[in-house]
Amino acid sequence: MSAVTTTAPAVREFRSMTSPVRVTLTDPGSAAQELLDDVETVFTEVARDCTRFGPVGPLVAANADPGAWHDAPPALAHALVQAQRAHRATDGLFDPRVLDVLTAWGYDRTLPFTDDGPGPVVEPRRTAAVAGTAPTPWEPRVERRTHGWRIHLGGVPVDLGGIGKGLAVRWAAAFLARAGQAFLLDAGGDLAVRGPAPHGGPWRVAVEDPAGGGPRLVLSLDTGGCATSSTRRRRWVCGEQAVHHLVDPRTRRPGGAGLAAVTVVAADTAWAEVWSKTLFLAGADGVRERAAELGLAAAWVREDGGVGTTAALDDLVIWRRTDG
Repeated sequence: MSAVTTTAPAVREFRSMTSPVRVTLTDPGSAAQELLDDVETVFTEVARDCTRFGPVGPLVAANADPGAWHDAPPALAHALVQAQRAHRATDGLFDPRVLDVLTAWGYDRTLPFTDDGPGPVVEPRRTAAVAGTAPTPWEPRVERRTHGWRIHLGGVPVDLGGIGKGLAVRWAAAFLARAGQAFLLDAGGDLAVRGPAPHGGPWRVAVEDPAGGGPRLVLSLDTGGCATSSTRRRRWVCGEQAVHHLVDPRTRRPGGAGLAAVTVVAADTAWAEVWSKTLFLAGADGVRERAAELGLAAAWVREDGGVGTTAALDDLVIWRRTDG
């Protein structure tokens, strides 16, 4: 068992990409504040360069003319590469091209989401592509030039919010690991851990109940990443239709029938984010089979309150709520 740290942990809290971010360094050392500054810079760059919101920004400019080449900062170029890899690995279930659906549902700007209730009410903006249209292969392109990067979105505007936060956690965590730090980095449920917690053992990570009332599970993690896809917060009413941000590209409708949340533990936070969404789209009837097929350490909460886990996750569970 690891010894309890003899120095107080260093903690930094800030907000990025609409989420609270908390970084805890177990045994920080003299360079702690500089390291925490660098972590915050990573999130600032990803939030600035990969957002689809606002009148300006590199992704906003590329989305305005998705059939052309655009100069791009490194964070956006790398995020596009990772999004394409996720698209291929999930057989198209991870598809950033659902932006027109989100826009049609009024999610063309930051909405005043809350943790309770059905969410804000907005008016439809315009008609999206026909529901049920079979998605075509997505072939964005990225080029490294002498003086920077260029990107081509493949002809369709994209939303990189589904992977951007996970990548920010990945890149910041890699930086802390190279610095020899033991840490927990939590960005609104997308998190990474390495090394011992301040008490000397593994980090304890709660899997929240989307309906509120405290966690459903507590996990013991000493390395790797974890991410949750949930409709608890990003849901709203468009006209008279209840919708959420987890769009199924096969139907172009809200996905995950019967599910409220899916959590995946993986070696990398960005991939945990990708696989949690993939499992969510399988719905309550298919999530267990799909998780087993992919060999994932996963937990899910159904809309009726029931909780399921895979055998790969069971080894990490140190506490379960038993009342429902």
